[in-house]
Amino acid sequence: MIKLHLRQSTRSIYLGLACLSLALHLLLALFCLSVLQTACVLPTSSSFSSSSSSSVPRTDTQRHQAISRSSSSSAASSSSSHELPTVPQEEEHHKLNAKTSHPEGRGSLNGDATVREKKVTGVGKVIPRVKGCSKLEALFEHPLYNLPRPELQDDDWLLRVKTNEQAMNSDSQQSASQEEGYDKVDWTSDVETHPPWLRFHLGISRWELYNRKDPNMAGLTHYLATQRILSAVQKTGGTQLKLLMSFPNYGQALLKPMKQARDAETDGNLFYFSDFERHNAEIAAFHLDRLLGFNRVPPVVGRLINVTSEVREITTDHKLSRTFFTSPAGNVCFYGQCEYYCSLEHPVCGQPHALEVSLAAMLPDLTLAPRRSWRSPWRRSYSRTKLAQWEKDPAYCDTVKQTPPYNHGTRLVDLIDMAILDFLMSNMDRHHYETFEKFGNETFLLHLDNGRAFGRHSRDEPTILTPLKQCCRIRRSTLLRLRLLSLPAGRLSDVMRESLVQDPLAGAAPLLSEPHLSALDRRLAAILQAVQTCQHQHREIIYNDLEGYDGDFNQQPD
Repeated sequence: MIKLHLRQSTRSIYLGLACLSLALHLLLALFCLSVLQTACVLPTSSSFSSSSSSSVPRTDTQRHQAISRSSSSSAASSSSSHELPTVPQEEEHHKLNAKTSHPEGRGSLNGDATVREKKVTGVGKVIPRVKGCSKLEALFEHPLYNLPRPELQDDDWLLRVKTNEQAMNSDSQQSASQEEGYDKVDWTSDVETHPPWLRFHLGISRWELYNRKDPNMAGLTHYLATQRILSAVQKTGGTQLKLLMSFPNYGQALLKPMKQARDAETDGNLFYFSDFERHNAEIAAFHLDRLLGFNRVPPVVGRLINVTSEVREITTDHKLSRTFFTSPAGNVCFYGQCEYYCSLEHPVCGQPHALEVSLAAMLPDLTLAPRRSWRSPWRRSYSRTKLAQWEKDPAYCDTVKQTPPYNHGTRLVDLIDMAILDFLMSNMDRHHYETFEKFGNETFLLHLDNGRAFGRHSRDEPTILTPLKQCCRIRRSTLLRLRLLSLPAGRLSDVMRESLVQDPLAGAAPLLSEPHLSALDRRLAAILQAVQTCQHQHREIIYNDLEGYDGDFNQQPD
């Protein structure tokens, strides 16, 4: 009887403990759900200001304005404070609803590198949404990346769609002369009939190569990564091997092949003009340019091609076809013809047929949209012994400032934007840059040919920043974005890593190694330090491109 009573008591105790354990597990599950539902946002205006210790940059305009909107009392305090302002988060919803300059149906480019759930990256691979907070999403939701744009006029678009009558004549001519293998042209004035590459061309404006918010981006990257290659020929010009790939719908892309391991660092004894071009550098440059808010690098995507079936067997370039061979290791290789590294000693080889490459969307044909090439004032001598004039004259920028087109408009700060991009990715090979002739001097610079970037992560090249250091000029929007990317909530290395993971080649290995990502943060700190040094030496260093963006900007002291 006693044993029966003890058994009943023991069962009651076990049952009570089980109920208690279940209740604790339910409470823990509810707590986890509440944490996961917490919104992920960048720092507010107050936290931004508290994280920044530099002085307020001065502008060269009559209305010295900051990027913050506060009460009259805070405005008075900010006039005497030394905090770098930003846009408060409570205004973000209002600014995100601002109308963009692109009319409905215009083709441009969406650079939102957010890791969205089940987003196709271009090779049939699906990358799930990153759990928890996405720094990249929060960055692109910040007001600095959603500034209202002025309404564009007809002359502000690079290309215009033909009228119905012109389109009919053009279609009949193209159909009559349709080349073998190409799709029949059935495009109309309706943008829905245009292939992704044509939408990209039609979206180029006076002020940017593409609009980051354009939904055409997903289609364009998928197009570059999966479209059947119809033809492959070597592109003339340049110092290293590159191919021009053609697609059945008349689109084209510029191919740069993988020539060395992604994590291989350039030999420190090599001169910048003796370095290899890297396919992953072209991809990373596009992502970095977009993170800086420039939107001046043509879209680039990685792709794995078959050297035999997608180059050797379809090329009509006889000079290229004669350079193919099978290596002693059994790999299919070729080397083409160019000024440097096109020889039997420097082949491009598959594994044994598969080859990683970068594919960049081609710009409109020069017959439709001529471009002008400009010699960079800070061009290097490309000599082992001679120095360029800017390397010998500390006051060199004074001469540049008096020389057209750098003596008016935004050309000088455009060039400094490009120097900042080049310094971050350690690109010393910027001897020329291009602009679209149609827009004259009032337009952006094209950031083309970035293959020699990301060669060294262990060493920074301070001379790349010479335009900023000598001229002590910088855009306000550029400076504020750099400040934002220096904060823990939007750290440049973190958002760059998150952006690159979407490329089709990221599944094999990271596009940039961790040392290269860490170098981005280190170099960003060096840029901000250079700006701070300029502020101590000069009274006005800021070109205020945000004047008039918000009527309630706080006025800064002269």
